[in-house]
Amino acid sequence: MLGFLTARRAGLDDPLRLRRAESTRRVLGLQLNPDRDVDRIHGNGINTIDIEAVEGRYMLSGGADGVIVIYDLENFSGKLQYTCKAVCTVGRSSRYVHKFSVETVQWYPYDTGMFVSSSFDKTMKVWDTETLKPAEVFQFEGNVYCHHLSPIARKHSLIAVGTTNPKIQLCDLKSGSRIHILQGHRAEVLSVRWSPRYEHILATASADSKVKVWDVRRASGSLFTLDQHNGDKSKASSEAGIVGIFLFIKFFVSFFLSGADFKEILLCYYVIDRETVLVNYGKVCNESRKRLQFTVSRGCSPEFVFVPCGSSVAVYTLHTGELVTMLRGHYNSVDCCEFHPDYQEVYSGGKDCNILAWVPVLRPSDVEEDSDHEVKVKVITTGNNSRWKNLKNCGIQMLLNFASTTEKNKTI
Repeated sequence: MLGFLTARRAGLDDPLRLRRAESTRRVLGLQLNPDRDVDRIHGNGINTIDIEAVEGRYMLSGGADGVIVIYDLENFSGKLQYTCKAVCTVGRSSRYVHKFSVETVQWYPYDTGMFVSSSFDKTMKVWDTETLKPAEVFQFEGNVYCHHLSPIARKHSLIAVGTTNPKIQLCDLKSGSRIHILQGHRAEVLSVRWSPRYEHILATASADSKVKVWDVRRASGSLFTLDQHNGDKSKASSEAGIVGIFLFIKFFVSFFLSGADFKEILLCYYVIDRETVLVNYGKVCNESRKRLQFTVSRGCSPEFVFVPCGSSVAVYTLHTGELVTMLRGHYNSVDCCEFHPDYQEVYSGGKDCNILAWVPVLRPSDVEEDSDHEVKVKVITTGNNSRWKNLKNCGIQMLLNFASTTEKNKTI
């Protein structure tokens, strides 16, 4: 840490390196926080959660009971132990509540005054946060698996929707109508994701084991198709399982996909410049027999993937597939998790109706001075991760060198 600070102060290093190093350290130190609770509102499993990007303060959750809850994550009590309160709820008593399971919830990217939810009741609703009433309701012919709003779009206000129908629906917030259909998949669409860099680029994953990338301005079909075997039809015929969920991280830099047979998930895709590079993450238990919501860290080096795995959350390195740790704390299957990039925290929800907060461990001071001004170095145990141990040992060596130099200066 001292080396990073010195290099930054001298202008010898990029300030972002210090931020990445500290973010990585915090992610590697994630543990269940016994002092932070989240109000238990849902009477059934929690399928999806989302944290708004404007303030990073409010969190949405959607449950299998059709209930939607908004939580305030800020601690205004000034106490170490506190509960994240539910500030408002669309409960079963509301006339506007979803009739069946809520599969996806998402905040409007630019304002907390609006959010969108989709459900197995074949509807997608655009909500006014102030009144908790739907400003717009879109009806579909089949169950809605997912939807997504672009986090960067300025020239359009389209919501991509995936349903049991192979056609991807594009709904316009401004007109309140479905304005376009993307055809190309042969089975239900399980996940959709807009590019975080190009506002007209959309990626979709389907039960036909294919991922298609679209430019929604074009009417001639998808730009290209991705699969496990880079389009090799002789190998594709033996492919078992389906594409379940994926995260669009950077366009033409990296995708993250999961293949599933509704019993086990094989996480094995990493894409560079349209070429699929196989990275084996091993088998992850999927007891829910449904689509799972996983998340990826931001601002770390390397980046990490958080995947629901039974009653735990498995943490992998993104590009190598190495299992870093397992976050255990739920009493039943975990169905969703969300990364908070401002504080390097993770929130997870599952069938036990609980939302758990995983936060970085606060480490004690690395250097202490006793009454005789002798410097003592404290070794902090952080698990069995060898790379983190090497980083920790380097930090201790820097502290020893710093202490030695300080004592020499005092002697002179």
